[in-house]
Amino acid sequence: MNEHAPQRWAHRIRLARYATTATATAGLALAALAPAATTAHAAPRPDVVQQRLDALVKADGMPAALATVKGRDGRSRTYTAGVGNLATGAGVPVDGQIRAGSNTKAFVAVVVLQLVAEGKVGLDAPVDTYLPGLLRGDGFDGRTITVRQLLQHTSGLPDYMEAPALADWTTIQFRWFEPRELLDGALAQKARFAAGTGWEYSNTNYLVAGLLIQKVTGRPFGEEVTKRVIDRIGLRRTYVPAAGETALREPHPHGYLRTGPDAPPVDYTAMDSSMAWAAGAVVSTNTDLNTFYGALLAGRLLPAAQLAQMRTTVPAEFLGAGVRYGLGIQSRPLSCGGLVWGHGGTSPGYRTRGGVTEDGRAANITVTTVPDAPTAGRLTDAVDAALCR
Repeated sequence: MNEHAPQRWAHRIRLARYATTATATAGLALAALAPAATTAHAAPRPDVVQQRLDALVKADGMPAALATVKGRDGRSRTYTAGVGNLATGAGVPVDGQIRAGSNTKAFVAVVVLQLVAEGKVGLDAPVDTYLPGLLRGDGFDGRTITVRQLLQHTSGLPDYMEAPALADWTTIQFRWFEPRELLDGALAQKARFAAGTGWEYSNTNYLVAGLLIQKVTGRPFGEEVTKRVIDRIGLRRTYVPAAGETALREPHPHGYLRTGPDAPPVDYTAMDSSMAWAAGAVVSTNTDLNTFYGALLAGRLLPAAQLAQMRTTVPAEFLGAGVRYGLGIQSRPLSCGGLVWGHGGTSPGYRTRGGVTEDGRAANITVTTVPDAPTAGRLTDAVDAALCR
């Protein structure tokens, strides 16, 4: 996701025209305390993760923040701060469900790479091999764009999220979009660059990947994600919403959209996620996302050859210093050394950051509105602090 573009969802999705200035309306969760390691009489040491979540609420105005962190000891701990429902003042459900946004792309990339391993898709085959005639436009052609370039955002395809039909989120919260309608919004724009000559995040790439999955398997992309990923590793609280499904199924913090500096927040918890489809529709929890990325890096979802392809990256500094993008997954350097592998995601009411390390540490943190650029940076820093403590 792009911490430097607060008006975009899923890195480049335009979301709000003003910075978030909300302040929390209820008390914070108390910081968990851990005994100091020096002497039995030393003062308790506040948990750095709880401190960071509290600061995101108190100082940065996030309605709520919640996290799951798996530490060096292998134990997972959950955290909450802020208010789960601004209207009622209700607390934040522990490990509540959230809209995972562009984390969906990692799920979709896994399915495509499984199809590659099965010999049903060629990673370097033109998109036209599977979807003939689909991609024709000003500066782009499906005969010269490969499947790999879709997954790595090197296709040059323009972003359908920048089409006029998606300019005002308040008018489309419950509107149903067909994937082809979304794609038409991209095809009406010019290519960003010739395929393979640059890198730019575009949700259209994963819209096309979803269509490819459906064409090759003959089944809806959501069913393939469920069978091949969600059920395979037992993600009990993760799902792809069904057509017309707008509410979250389990306890969750409410998500809010800001439309202006003085405008009241819009409760965007319930929504028709067809606007995101294969680019960002998945619902999950911080704990399930940790499990997913951990299973992925451990080789439980892909053969070694395809996992190696997934982890072959190109520079994506637009997403942050040192960030590199693979096939539906990105790496980010940690202040304590090494990399965190994950993706992150944004929906109109939620932003999630996190991932896993080579040695099994994991962290995912979610806030319940789309932060401005400085706050987004502090959210990323909170993940670093959680993994480096």
